[in-house]
Amino acid sequence: MSEMAPAKTLQRPSRRASLAVGVLAACALAAAVGSATPATGKKQKDERPNVVVVMSDDQTADSMRFMSQTNQQLGGEGATFTNSFASFPLCCPSRATFLTGQYPHNHGVLSNDEEEEGGYQSLDSTNTLAVWLQQAGYYTAHIGKYLNGYEQVPNTIPPGWTEWHGSTRTYQFYGYQLNEQGALVDYGSTADQYSTDVYTQKAVDLIHRRAPESQPFFLSLAYLAPHGGGPNPSPQPPDDCESTAKPAPRHANAFDDEPLPQPPSFNEADVSDKPAAIQNRAPLTDAQVANIQREYRCRIESLLAVDDGVAQVIQALRDEGEFEDTVFVYTSDNGFFHGEHRIAMGKTRVYEPSIRVPLIVHAPGVPDGVTVDDLAANTDLAPTIVELTGAEPGRTMDGLSLLPAAESPGLRRGRAILIETRSYAAVRTARYVYVENATGELELYDLDNDPDELQSLHDDPAYDGAQAALASLLGRLRTCTGSGCRATPALELKLAFKDGESGRGECAKGAVKAKLKGPDAGLVTGSVAFSVGSKDVGADEAGPYKRRIPGGKLKKRGKSNVIATLATIDGREMTLDERVRRC
Repeated sequence: MSEMAPAKTLQRPSRRASLAVGVLAACALAAAVGSATPATGKKQKDERPNVVVVMSDDQTADSMRFMSQTNQQLGGEGATFTNSFASFPLCCPSRATFLTGQYPHNHGVLSNDEEEEGGYQSLDSTNTLAVWLQQAGYYTAHIGKYLNGYEQVPNTIPPGWTEWHGSTRTYQFYGYQLNEQGALVDYGSTADQYSTDVYTQKAVDLIHRRAPESQPFFLSLAYLAPHGGGPNPSPQPPDDCESTAKPAPRHANAFDDEPLPQPPSFNEADVSDKPAAIQNRAPLTDAQVANIQREYRCRIESLLAVDDGVAQVIQALRDEGEFEDTVFVYTSDNGFFHGEHRIAMGKTRVYEPSIRVPLIVHAPGVPDGVTVDDLAANTDLAPTIVELTGAEPGRTMDGLSLLPAAESPGLRRGRAILIETRSYAAVRTARYVYVENATGELELYDLDNDPDELQSLHDDPAYDGAQAALASLLGRLRTCTGSGCRATPALELKLAFKDGESGRGECAKGAVKAKLKGPDAGLVTGSVAFSVGSKDVGADEAGPYKRRIPGGKLKKRGKSNVIATLATIDGREMTLDERVRRC
């Protein structure tokens, strides 16, 4: 090796590599032991993890503060993603994304209504996550809400589901109907028929039935809360939740004194920077604000039964000795407005209350109680589950596995998330959200300086460079597929050093030179920070970005992780790292 030749990439064993070996072995085992073993008459246990996905409806990320059991029991033993987004903030398109790992422009569900390229009929249900898992040998079960429009074919059980309890009269907390394995079953109006609790009971029963079996299971549990629902008036307390979510009777009036959050965007005073659709909204009246507060309290009260449900499902898994090895995901299909930007209620619009959703992931190998700030999206759920189960996807997925970010919470992958509806396309990076509305109106928000999106900067010359880069990025994402949707800045960290043990495995004798290289080096803006592990070793304020690292900064034994942390002009954040051994 020449004196200052670039260091070779050092390969590190990963938990995911070990997991992949285990999954392949388990798949082989599942195929080989379909019959009882001669000696014992018992089937061997398939070691692949069970999968539980709990999805609420129209839940804001902020409302997670009222779900103490979920935060403690699931978040405390898993990873909480603080920047998780719905790629299409509307029920049916979002749920179709969960089932496919694809952006809506690829899976084709673009609304809740079949007449507008949406609904249950618009999704190819023969090619979904449930089908892939069933084909991989999983027992698959769904309980609760499915895709909008499923109610039109209530006698149908979609492909891929071994056990089916799908809602056919969905938006009712009482007096609802489920397709129970092909039989339509009506539920009543007594307190014990409250839908959230019934769904939970069915999930707990399934776990106790299926956990002792050799076959792993996939459970999709989809609650209606905190979405609005009937009947109106409610047959059970409370009596002040007309035309909104109905809490369980035991939680009636639990938040009668809870104030309505009023961030700076609430009933926004100056909307002159916004598109006409927002400018034309009159400020909210006192009566409207009072109604928003009433509905808000009912909605967060309804989440208390969901919180109970998650805790009961976790307890059932613990009772069966399965929780530690279960992939457990908690999320929502989209967020919701409570008066922000003068929007009294609803979703679909590009602003943070609508697109930001809760996300907690518990899985084997994920550290306990970590917080992940890197961007995530609902496109990532299917890829994560596929990786952990060894299922073979039948589609080219647009998302990526969340495991690397969960295992290394400080990681920044240079991600950009596409947000798309029928009325706009937008790109969300760590710093910016840039929007191209179907009307031709543009929006640009600098979230570092304006997290409440009060002032669009699309006409500010100071942001011309960022806007041009974001427009180019959005142009690529609008029609992306597969790896093109996951493209990150073409950058790498190169290490050069004098090799002290040529022929015996490279090691650095003396200082190491770290340098940022790649075709997208021109996109880097600001300073690049360099560190060895968690220890800062300085920053470079301008390109070419490089740093000399004294040999004394490296570990005396083992390998040191040299890290570069950077941002690009379009607001993506990225960490690059290479490992080197000190002689």
